[in-house]
Amino acid sequence: MTNYLVQLENALTPLAEKFVPEGSSVKAVTDQWLHALANDSSFFAQNKGINKQVISAELKKVSLDKYLPELKEIIYTDLTLKPSQKPKFTFIDLFAGIGGMRLGFQNNDGLCVFSSEFEKNAQATYSDNHGEFPFGDITKVFAEDIPDHDVLVAGFPCQPFSHAGLKLGIDDTRGTLFHDIARILETKKPKFALLENVKGLISNDKGYTLQVVLRTLTRIGYSCNISKDLIQNGTAKQIQAEAKKMVLTSTDFGVPQNRQRIYIVLWQDGLIDSFEYPTPSGIKTKVGDILEPKPEPKLTISDRLWDGHQRRKIENKNNGKGFGFGLVTKESSYANTISARYYKDGSEILIAQENANPRKLSPREAARLQGFPDTFRPSKSNVQAYKQFGNSVSVPVIDAISKVISIKL
Repeated sequence: MTNYLVQLENALTPLAEKFVPEGSSVKAVTDQWLHALANDSSFFAQNKGINKQVISAELKKVSLDKYLPELKEIIYTDLTLKPSQKPKFTFIDLFAGIGGMRLGFQNNDGLCVFSSEFEKNAQATYSDNHGEFPFGDITKVFAEDIPDHDVLVAGFPCQPFSHAGLKLGIDDTRGTLFHDIARILETKKPKFALLENVKGLISNDKGYTLQVVLRTLTRIGYSCNISKDLIQNGTAKQIQAEAKKMVLTSTDFGVPQNRQRIYIVLWQDGLIDSFEYPTPSGIKTKVGDILEPKPEPKLTISDRLWDGHQRRKIENKNNGKGFGFGLVTKESSYANTISARYYKDGSEILIAQENANPRKLSPREAARLQGFPDTFRPSKSNVQAYKQFGNSVSVPVIDAISKVISIKL
């Protein structure tokens, strides 16, 4: 099947080259077109005349249109993480990483119609698991070219905004990656959006960053659980107090990791009155549930590294920093938050072992700690795998939020 797919991509390449945004690849365009054709969904650059008939005619020129009846099978045969055969809504996946947000929405019958991720190693892992190479630099993609969708999903970097010349509109966000989310929302007007960020967004720049984000979103026609009056006229402190109610913890959703993130759910003005965030699942967590029975010996840290961890913990305590390493056992209820730096020394999560130094998590265990299924294919580079899972989301939390959104659509 892979050979057929390559033939189809090659056939579409000459046409696709005319529509590739700066910073993206031809493959991103051809993959999107083939997936749209297979799922009867919107096409990238549909506003410029690209549609089902145009793509089918392009394949007919080289006698490849004969494969169209079996296109779904050709695309998805080698993938274990397939979308629903009968999707109920569509979404786009921005700042996609390796697709953790995508998995949560696919689990609830969502169909991804566009994805974007800048980092090349994450792009490769995303493509390997979802059969779709994401677009690159989102700042270079015209919002009008993005396919129509019901939900915009994004985990975006937290960047400070300038205090100069505040107009309380979308222009205030220029020069930041949040601006690209705002311009896509303003142009495409999906019914819902889910924006994920670190809990620190609430306190960043004394609440100013969050205030600009929410004021921008409400000015372009979106609502959230914080009232527009409070967002426009309240103090940063009042807004921060309400935003804390949007923070969910992974341990409440069956993931043995103390990962707290803010999840801003938005909807078109007037669509609903308020959003009911998912309640804790009640599933008790234990670190042992994600551990492999026979970990590789190389995961055990060296005497030198273990001595260094212990020494720094003492030094940090004496200096009032309070953190050196996180040591857990298989009976621990949860571990610390895994981060992108985990590959360096594993300090935030070390697994205690009998008669041996502690060990790091394996890449598969890191995947499980984020709620990824065992069918997910991590990067072949352990360094990249740790980085990617550390940068990702806890899939069951996204799953729970998506379930509520899907009911409202």
